[in-house]
Amino acid sequence: MTEEATIHISSAVVSVLPDRREEVLRTLATRPDIEVHHVDASKIVIVMEAAESGLLGARLAEIATWQGVLSANMVFEQVEIGD
Repeated sequence: MTEEATIHISSAVVSVLPDRREEVLRTLATRPDIEVHHVDASKIVIVMEAAESGLLGARLAEIATWQGVLSANMVFEQVEIGD
């Protein structure tokens, strides 16, 4: 029996204080498996990938604790299964 690789892909909205947005963007840019897809004055849309759903939740919980972040909420999650 072969084990199939699973990847969890999630989008999330990070709400930030406008004066801390650039700082949050710089920190997000240093994180592996996180891509920024849209930015406005107080919201940042990100896409994350991980081997399991719990890692995505843990990343969002961590992001929510950063200075200037008001909330970090998952919007969508998809699971891809392949070889």
